[in-house]
Amino acid sequence: MTRRLTPAERLAAAAKDQLLADIVRASTWDRLLVEQAVWRFGLEHAEWSANDLRDVLPEMGHGFLGAAINSLRTAGIIAHTGRAVPSTSPATHGHRLAVWTLTAKGRAIARQRRPHTRAA
Repeated sequence: MTRRLTPAERLAAAAKDQLLADIVRASTWDRLLVEQAVWRFGLEHAEWSANDLRDVLPEMGHGFLGAAINSLRTAGIIAHTGRAVPSTSPATHGHRLAVWTLTAKGRAIARQRRPHTRAA
């Protein structure tokens, strides 16, 4: 038999579902912008967590951060280092965040995107 949710749990679940629906309704451009920011951050830092990225993203980007990291991980562009750090966001109560690094595939994409210089 499944446990019945309390009214507070039902309200919290409804609020979470609404937040996720708002994120999904946001433009693809916003999501892609955050993915690009995460990838660029990875080019400049050997390892990082969402703590580091929250400081450089505009407020609108915070909702896309987890999805962007997951998308880049799934694509093989970033990888989990096997380490975790406590979150610095008060809303998360210090839960653990993965530490990420750029993969060889992510670095190869960067090399392909660099502007080619012509010999003078």
